[in-house]
Amino acid sequence: MTSISKIICQRVALGALTLWIVSLIIFAGVQFLPGDIATELLGQSATPESVAALRKSLGLDIPIYLRYFDWLGSILRGNFGTTLATGRDIGELIRPRLFNTLVLAASSAVISVPLALLGGIVAALYRNTFIDRAINVVTLASISFPEFFVAYILILVFAVHAGILPSLSDVDSETSVLGRLTAIALPSFTLAVVVLAHMMRMTRTSIINLLGNQYIETARLKGLPEWRVLVRHALPNALAPIATIVVLNLAYLITGVVVVEVVFVYPGLGQLIVDSVQKRDISVVQACSLIFAATYVVLNLTADVLSIIMNPRLMHPK
Repeated sequence: MTSISKIICQRVALGALTLWIVSLIIFAGVQFLPGDIATELLGQSATPESVAALRKSLGLDIPIYLRYFDWLGSILRGNFGTTLATGRDIGELIRPRLFNTLVLAASSAVISVPLALLGGIVAALYRNTFIDRAINVVTLASISFPEFFVAYILILVFAVHAGILPSLSDVDSETSVLGRLTAIALPSFTLAVVVLAHMMRMTRTSIINLLGNQYIETARLKGLPEWRVLVRHALPNALAPIATIVVLNLAYLITGVVVVEVVFVYPGLGQLIVDSVQKRDISVVQACSLIFAATYVVLNLTADVLSIIMNPRLMHPK
């Protein structure tokens, strides 16, 4: 096995270990929430006998470590169990919500990634000029604003005053493509604004760090225009850190949608986990939390592997 293969295998093993530890934290954190789920489901007027019977039917009377292994084994078999509130299969409940969240994240990525690359290239091309400083001011301002603030500003401008976009993103399986795109426009722009600045600044920094290399000076001495030097020679060699930061921001797009989905009442996985916490439906909370954690770990692992593969010192060792 080559050295690069060993490094990738180590990263994958570390990712699996991290996800297992996260599953322990998720299960323990939900189990130690204050209150009793059986009492919450039956109400305060329930008799001790009925509460005890419900706890037994839910498996809450067995030791916590046995409940954990039973839950983890079911998850590994693809069975998330049933909701405590309605008895509905959790997998069937999560699938459309996960699809909605992925659509929202993908639309935000389609907006933010090209703009980030373009803005980073322009800032590097006109570095230390008014354009570069203006882009830096805008990116720093967008980084400073929390998601809910950006969301409410967009709602105020485009929904309340302009009236061209809906303030609530209500979609279902029967919503047309055009209707879905209209409904997710504001939450997509909100997420795009939040992650755009980070990717843009990384693109600018990565390109500028390469401009002092000899092959860049050689390209300039050949009389190539500055924009061509950046796009043809600097940008391809800056793709490793740029790809890493893009994948990390994609992880945030998927796992950081909770606030945005709640603001726009978007029927995604983030809204589902908030509703389930309010209902104390711990089975759904555990499943959603694990999906978010697995997504974040996998995408972080992907970014790590990409940085290894794109590292010429590892790919072409002396």
